[in-house]
Amino acid sequence: MHARNHYALLLSGGGARAAYQLGVLKSISTFLPRNQGIPFPIVCGSSAGAINATGLACYASCYHLGIRKLEHVWKNFTTRQVYRSGIRDVYSHLAKSYFRSFQSTLNQKQASSLLNNEPLRRLIRSRLDFKRIDNNVANGYLRAISISASSYSTHDSISYFQGHHDIQPWHRQQRRGIKTALHSEHLMASSAIPLVFPPVKLDGEFLGDGSVHQLSPLSPAIHLGAQKIMVIGVEQPERAPRFTDVAHYPGSLEIAGHLLDTIFADTLRSDLERMQRINQTLEQLTPQQRLQSPLKTIDCLVINPSITFNDMAARHFHQMPSGIKSLLRLMGLHNKADSSLLSYLIFEQEYCKELIELGFNDGLARAEEIRSFLTI
Repeated sequence: MHARNHYALLLSGGGARAAYQLGVLKSISTFLPRNQGIPFPIVCGSSAGAINATGLACYASCYHLGIRKLEHVWKNFTTRQVYRSGIRDVYSHLAKSYFRSFQSTLNQKQASSLLNNEPLRRLIRSRLDFKRIDNNVANGYLRAISISASSYSTHDSISYFQGHHDIQPWHRQQRRGIKTALHSEHLMASSAIPLVFPPVKLDGEFLGDGSVHQLSPLSPAIHLGAQKIMVIGVEQPERAPRFTDVAHYPGSLEIAGHLLDTIFADTLRSDLERMQRINQTLEQLTPQQRLQSPLKTIDCLVINPSITFNDMAARHFHQMPSGIKSLLRLMGLHNKADSSLLSYLIFEQEYCKELIELGFNDGLARAEEIRSFLTI
């Protein structure tokens, strides 16, 4: 694996949309022998992508096995496994959060949030064996894994990483790399969508979704030694502008969906553009100047969905548990609402299966490009 230590995989966030990532990863398994280790020894993830990344890291010695383990989870998902979604659960949690908001900040002992994601914590602890990560690093199957979270305390993007002993922590403007032994709370912090799920207190800091303050999503992979980065995102294809009539104001849920799209996609797109400009600048230098430059060329392959998720999610709205369905309807979200919010929150297995199939087909459609990039 040492010859491949400069290959990295970056999995962005996106709630339930992360099932799409598994589909693309599954398509790559069709190119590899059964006993093949992971083709990218550096794995980085944020938000829901962090959970997929950890699953791969735990089974880095056998890529096919890791994919099967993740696929079993995603194909048997229910919303109740991620957050409490019965009528009594949803409204009692909202009531507690409402009354908690009147408490003094200094006296507040529990976080307020729209939903209670305690079931996700139990799922992570039951499905992921974090002890396997060290074994895979020691045996050369994995160089490093990085999980990103956002600090509400310092506004930093923090990359918690576990990997080879030669990798050093880093500290840049509004981003840090902290070497640690990863566990379930790192994933809970990374996937804590703002306001929707409660922040997590870890090492004296309050942490939330890894995509929020992540101004440079490619940075963790590069600090861990990557020179070739495969990015699997969840950014939807561009659609015709929705709000062309100034008489129609966007609703609160439409704005919420827009904000989530911004959090999970815009900074990655900007960072990729910045990387391309650096690569183009380095091409203008002489070989001697390149050797003296602190910068290096980074190759990236980006895969995003070929179709939008919104209509797909709307078709499965009726499958959601009664509590969350009631809450969303109360807020104005239904199967005909023009908001991408639903595509993040619906974890029902039929929807997840459809996302996996889409990712699988998108991966196969770019099979030649992927194989060339990964040299497999």
